[in-house]
Order: sequence, then C-alpha cells, then structure tokens
Amino acid sequence: MADGLNTTYLTLGGYVDVHKYGYFYFVFMLTIFIFIICSNSVIVYLICVHRSLHEPMYIFIAALLMNSVLFSITFYPKLLIDFLSEKQIISYPFCVFQSFLHYSFGGSEFFLLTAMAFDRYVCICKPLQYPTIMRTATLKLILVLAWLLPACELAGSALLATRQKLCKFLLIQKVNCDFYSVAKLTCGDTTEINVYGFLMVINLIFIPMFFLLFTYTKILIIILKSSKKKKKKALQTCLPHLVAFINFSMLSGYEAIKIRVETSIPQMANFILNLLLISCSSVFNPIIYGLKMKEISKQVKSLLCQDKVN
Repeated sequence: MADGLNTTYLTLGGYVDVHKYGYFYFVFMLTIFIFIICSNSVIVYLICVHRSLHEPMYIFIAALLMNSVLFSITFYPKLLIDFLSEKQIISYPFCVFQSFLHYSFGGSEFFLLTAMAFDRYVCICKPLQYPTIMRTATLKLILVLAWLLPACELAGSALLATRQKLCKFLLIQKVNCDFYSVAKLTCGDTTEINVYGFLMVINLIFIPMFFLLFTYTKILIIILKSSKKKKKKALQTCLPHLVAFINFSMLSGYEAIKIRVETSIPQMANFILNLLLISCSSVFNPIIYGLKMKEISKQVKSLLCQDKVN
C-alpha cells in the first residue's frame, strides 16, 4: 500500500493480540530494552575506565557488548511504537534499511566472536608471540574490519532489494524486516538476491563458524596437555566466549532456517520466538561476561558496593 507521497508501506504480520495486550508487551519489552542498554553499557564503561582491563580480550568484549547496544537501538524503538499502534506497518525504504542493519550487526557479532577466539588461541597456544601479534595496531584494524566488512558486503543486498518491484505487502509472521522475507514479496526473479544472500551466509556465518570450531579445538588440545592450574585459568577465559558463540550460532542458525522453511508454528509461539531472537543474545552476553569473567565481575561488584556505600 502507499500514501499520498507514494511511499510504499509493508504490514508486519507477526504481532498477536496487540489491541488486547499491547501495553503489557510494551512494558515488558521496554524493561528488557532498559536492561540491555544499562547492563551492556556498564560493562563497556568499566572496561574503558579501568586500566587493568585494557587488554585485547576485554577490548573485544567491550566491542561485542557495544555491538549489542547498537543492534538493540536499531530495533527496539520501532518495536515499542508498534505495540502502541493500531497498525503495525513499516515503510519499504526503512524496511530495507532495518534488514541491512540487522544482518550487518549480526555479521559484526560473528566477526568479533572470531577475533576473540583468535585472541585466546594466540594467548594459549603461542604465548611468547602474543605481545607481537596482538599489538594496538592489530586491535584497531580488527575492530574497524568487524563493523566495516559486514556493512560493505550487505550494502549489495540492500541495493538489490531497492531495485525490486513489490507485488505483496504483508510480511507474514514477522515483527521486523529481513532481506529474504522482503525478497518473497517481489514480483520478478529473485535468483540474484538469493544467490548473493547465500554467499553472504557462507562468508559472514559459516567461514567464521568453521574458524571458531578449528580454533577452540586447537585450544582444547593444548589445555588437555597442560597442568591443572593452567587448565583452570584457560577455561575461565575461554568458556564465556565459547558459550556466547554457541548461543549466537544457535540463534542465527534457527533464524536462517525459520525464514527459509515454511512452518506451521502457532502464531503466538512464533511471536514469542521472534522476540527471543531479537533479545536473547543482547540479554545473555552481559550476564555471562559480567558473572563469569573474573576481572569484570570484580569491577562490577566493586561498583555495586560503592553505590551502596554512597
């Protein structure tokens, strides 16, 4: 559908009983949004202000959590507005832009998780070469590439999407936009978009995933040969990264299958799953790093105790 200014709008068909429970959805997701912003930002702040945390591993954690904040800022305001609106619609240009940001930040998260695995690999498997390899210049390059590479690659998908003519205007079972769902609304041949999308999935998900698996396998082999003390120390630093990687990989894998395979999931279940996909990683990461990383946990406790004293 279009308005008087010839702007095309799409209907987001994944919402359930918004007219009944809109205020409840709004309050619940606003609480989640505030938690995401506050918890991630606090850990990023602590890493920035404490010199003891100015190490590659913690800098990558800060970048990962900052990525979660940016991802959430991209989606939650629109989500919250939709809960209070009579119609859940989105303009086509903004839908393409939202799809671009969705996959761009997702690609950045995989890139950062890969960088963290590489950092642990060098630290544990090649400790003498660690200071030489993980220099400040290397860190800056990795961080720039983490956000720049996915954005540049996905700009192609956004460009292809804007060239397509729409024949349908309902995004079935969706509360947000993605390129594959948008491509299914177009009239013409979508082979070009699908092939490009498949290449992006390989480049942004599968290649980092195989590298991560290879890296952690090598780390595990070294750990098993180490002393009990070294095993404990290595596991303390690697386990949170590994859990974060498994969590994000499972979410990404499920989403990739979900948008490509027609399923008969009940509408309410689908709605809840959509919200989980948007929220889970951003909620989970600050908890796992705040509780399981010893140095970060110590600074968080110190901050909380200081607030109580004041």
